[in-house]
Amino acid sequence: MNQASGPRALALLLAVVVLAGALAPAATATESPRGGRRTGSAWLPYWGDIDAAYRDALRHADQLHTVSPFWYEASSDTTVTGHEGAGRRSIIDGLHDAGIDVVPTVTETLGAEQMADLMHDRQRRREHVETLLELVASRAYDGIDLDYEAMAVTGDRAARERVRTGYNALVKELCARLHARRKQCVVTVLARVRGSGEAFDYERLGRLADRVRIMGYDLHWSGGAAGPLSAKDWYEEFLRYATDTIPRNKIEVAFPAYGWDWVQGVKGHAAHLTWKEAEALREREDADYLFDRESGTPHFTYRKDGEEHEVWYQDARGVRDQLPLLREYGVRGTGLWALGFEDPEVWAALRGE
Repeated sequence: MNQASGPRALALLLAVVVLAGALAPAATATESPRGGRRTGSAWLPYWGDIDAAYRDALRHADQLHTVSPFWYEASSDTTVTGHEGAGRRSIIDGLHDAGIDVVPTVTETLGAEQMADLMHDRQRRREHVETLLELVASRAYDGIDLDYEAMAVTGDRAARERVRTGYNALVKELCARLHARRKQCVVTVLARVRGSGEAFDYERLGRLADRVRIMGYDLHWSGGAAGPLSAKDWYEEFLRYATDTIPRNKIEVAFPAYGWDWVQGVKGHAAHLTWKEAEALREREDADYLFDRESGTPHFTYRKDGEEHEVWYQDARGVRDQLPLLREYGVRGTGLWALGFEDPEVWAALRGE
């Protein structure tokens, strides 16, 4: 390097470094600013014993890089409403003090047609992004988690395609604006398998977002027939597709910490149970603990008021049975729905113990 080129080259190098720092995306699932190499995230519900759920997060802070309080709901272009207790500064500050990022979740209630119209209208989309950015700026939040599920549940193929392309445009704009503010952009999606989750463009979202959280639950759900909430063959199917389309370090697979109580022979309207409630019910009814090795989930039956009930849920044994599939596909990121619901031994299972 000669005398003339040296200063110019150094100046150019410094400019590149500064520019790279300004444009760098927020931290990924394994490199949280506060959480270091922690690999887990979890949602904090707004109902039930919120303080107990918060204490649950603090007890397991060494495993959590992020907690997402399930606090907000979008009902129009410019309306995002907080649930009761949303934005509690004591919770936000306490999680930060424990080294955990706070990335609140926003859900939507508009459904496929209305959300598609919103997202494909440039002005309305911009206003929605501005509303979400104002929410992030309203507290010491580290980003935002979009859990837009209502729009994705439609049997209309044309509507689903409009949702897919519109959501790509929304997430692109939102993530760019968040990254300019050094905030994280997270999306939560349905498992893309067996016809489900087609409204989500995994490949595109995987390029835009810092993390893609896959809901590894509700294979069987309250509105359908009884059965396991998750299953090993189901995990393998969606993991194969997800890891082919999304960088592995951006993927998180969320495990259920709850279950459903169906009345046998009656589809729909199953009762929701946390793990704690399911185990208490099983003991109260003196029901045998059964473990389905094919799916990797526990279940039991009992009789009440002349009706046969069938309960499927998840516990630490099931997580230990299913977790190796994530490792097989090179996925380290895990999630939990939700804090305060779970078998306490789940945390040891997630550590691989």
